[in-house]
Amino acid sequence: MKYEQLDKNLFIENRKLFSEKLNKNTLAIFNSNDIMPTNADGSMPFRQNNDLFWLSGIDQEESVLVVFPNHSDENMREILFLKKTSELIAIWEGAKLTKEDAQKTSGIKTIFWLDELENKLAKLISETDAIFLNKNTHSRSTSEVQTRDDRFRLRIAEKFSGKEIKEVAPIMHDLRAIKSEAEIELMQVACNITEKGFRKILPFIKPGIMEYEIEGELMREFLRNRSNGFAYQPIIGSGVDSCVLHYIDNNKECRDGDILLMDFGAEYANYASDLTRTVPVNGKFNARQKAVYTSVLHVMKEATKMLVPGTIFKDYNKEVARIMEFELIKLGLLDKHEIQKQDSENPLYKKYFMHGISHYLGLDVHDVGSFDCPMKEGMVFTCEPGIYILAEELGIRLENDILITANGPNDLMKNIPVEIEEIEALMNR
Repeated sequence: MKYEQLDKNLFIENRKLFSEKLNKNTLAIFNSNDIMPTNADGSMPFRQNNDLFWLSGIDQEESVLVVFPNHSDENMREILFLKKTSELIAIWEGAKLTKEDAQKTSGIKTIFWLDELENKLAKLISETDAIFLNKNTHSRSTSEVQTRDDRFRLRIAEKFSGKEIKEVAPIMHDLRAIKSEAEIELMQVACNITEKGFRKILPFIKPGIMEYEIEGELMREFLRNRSNGFAYQPIIGSGVDSCVLHYIDNNKECRDGDILLMDFGAEYANYASDLTRTVPVNGKFNARQKAVYTSVLHVMKEATKMLVPGTIFKDYNKEVARIMEFELIKLGLLDKHEIQKQDSENPLYKKYFMHGISHYLGLDVHDVGSFDCPMKEGMVFTCEPGIYILAEELGIRLENDILITANGPNDLMKNIPVEIEEIEALMNR
């Protein structure tokens, strides 16, 4: 991995929090993600399962973590199973983690090679009342791909049919939603790398530049700062594609007079950042672009003020909608009399602002966490209002990452330029 060695105490503390949530005399098992194939003998870059990483810091394929907090033998309460390096693996892929390396990374003392998993696990499961297993229960998940955890669950259910299987995902969602100081520091590093990328590209953007050239400059800056790259597929959309929410082709020429919407973020140590900025390709906002930008920025600032402990998501979204309606009326896009007659289930503002204002952020870009509970200190959310006017080929979105604290919202991206005057000055220096 490109990032600096992380402090093992982060993962020791995470496992302590997790262990306190398990029922007595139960164990939990976590599998690493698969290495996904392409064609022939090709494969995609490996990305670790975020729950396993959060609990162990192990960033290697074919790894298994077992947590059995109440086991009578203290040495068997936290166990890692790792892929063992062979001469062939060492030559073709490079050596895998040694047991000593894994202990240094995770703080876990008991480590076995993966070929010992079946025998060790059979004995452990025979001593437990129930097994907690993992699966993707994220509300936005639409994947039909069978994961390593899915296949593992089928084997466990068949081999140990008498044991109750419980879901570990709700526990992990609650725990991962609250970021520790160490996690916040890592997310701040990711945001700082994103800032470097944004400042780097502003003078680079000119009429005639290709969207993919901007993407390439960002990637170069991210890699130079120990990031593995983008935390998600970047959106670099100019002209009409500034109105396409998930435009990822990034293959057009940026034209004079166009607006350019850029939604990207660096990751660092698997933690994500998520930024959106919209700039004029020629370095100067025209009057209409400036008016819409000013409205979006106002909504963003007002929404950010509400990201405090105790805020209810339903109330937050309702108030943001009210502010957005007012701005759309100012821009001549909505009529206040029509708003008074609108269907409350299908409000008119959604024609121009059709997505959510905030989502959780962490190891996942759309991180795990409940929208039914009040906001709590330690949660991190994006704040990302937008106005998209397809008929004018004008889409503007702005987005920062906000930490909920007892002293009010802490903008992790507060140093990234967002005011019109600063954007124009940096683009034209």
